[in-house]
Amino acid sequence: MAKANNKNWLRGKGSAAGSKVTFLELFFDLVFVFSISQLSHALAAHYTPLGAAEAGLMTFAVWWVWIFTAWVTNWLDPDKMPVRGMLVVLMMLGLVLSASIPEAFGDKGLLFAGAYVAMQVGRSLFTTYAMTRVDRANTLNFIRITTWLVVAAIFWIAGGLLEHEARLIAWVIALAIEYVGPAAGFAVPGLGRSTPSDWDVSGAHMAERCALFVIICLGEAILVSGRTFSELPISGLTSLIFVTAFIGTVAMWWLYFRFGHGRAAHRIEHEETPGALARQAFTYGHIPILAGIIVHAVAVEFMFSHPHETGDVGIAAAVLGGSGLFLIGNLWFKGATSGQLPLSHLAGLVLLILLAFAAPFIEIYLMGILATLVLIIVAAWEYRSLTGTSAAPTLH
Repeated sequence: MAKANNKNWLRGKGSAAGSKVTFLELFFDLVFVFSISQLSHALAAHYTPLGAAEAGLMTFAVWWVWIFTAWVTNWLDPDKMPVRGMLVVLMMLGLVLSASIPEAFGDKGLLFAGAYVAMQVGRSLFTTYAMTRVDRANTLNFIRITTWLVVAAIFWIAGGLLEHEARLIAWVIALAIEYVGPAAGFAVPGLGRSTPSDWDVSGAHMAERCALFVIICLGEAILVSGRTFSELPISGLTSLIFVTAFIGTVAMWWLYFRFGHGRAAHRIEHEETPGALARQAFTYGHIPILAGIIVHAVAVEFMFSHPHETGDVGIAAAVLGGSGLFLIGNLWFKGATSGQLPLSHLAGLVLLILLAFAAPFIEIYLMGILATLVLIIVAAWEYRSLTGTSAAPTLH
């Protein structure tokens, strides 16, 4: 009987329903709308080298807890009541995690660490049980994963009990352990390590889940533009910045969805070892994409609040860095899924580097316009190269 119950918790592979993103998964993502908002506000409010490091660490943590859940729901069926209960509990913990982000390096450090550990270890233990006597290979995989997460949890909790730089160091160690895990096959003495063939995932589901997370981040950029514009007096300058920010966000959407996402979904769905490609292109490759969008949202705030600022290296780094990180992530993502590095994206990065040399002499709002223009050039170049020739559709 236990075997039958456990088996009923898994998705049916090889069918359209088996790769469908459920409404509960979309509901779960609402928590991360809050997370992304909290992260962008935290970075804008504490925009110093230390503040950027702290915001970067929390961004890595939020992405990691989300992508691990996406992997799990690739196997477990969210329409089954036990899995549904697990996701609802994760939502509540995710809300606690998100709420503690502004004070994660202050009074709410232990709350942030405790919620994170509960989500990571709890979900992994639940999945291990769900796989028991149904899929031995994945049962061993999740035992290995749980082992790595428990080791990392020691540093998460220890960091929550420490203060200031000591907390940051402990959490960097914890995050490093978790990020090295997939690349190391979650190797555990006596249990060996996972192999790419063990990770039989639904490529369509993974591609759609990550695309939805990108939409969440782009939504935050839209909200920042709209909210800030609504709070300021109407003028030619604020209107210009608003339009620039909107066009920049649309250009990011175009670059990711017009060619990258569709080709990636097709490629992973027909890959012999989809797990290896999912790890490379989605688990790791999306990190700079998401970071770029978050930094872009912060840059929009700076464009509104400091439009005529010149010579501020930090603000210039945000304005150019958001677009740069986004292009680096797309370069990684599209290179992994097409086998070719997009020349258009490389050229865009070169243009942004050249702009960085001129940044001390350019007002912030003009720099934002130029960074947006770079994204438009890259998008137009990619569109023309991929629609203008059929001989080499992946070389652009």
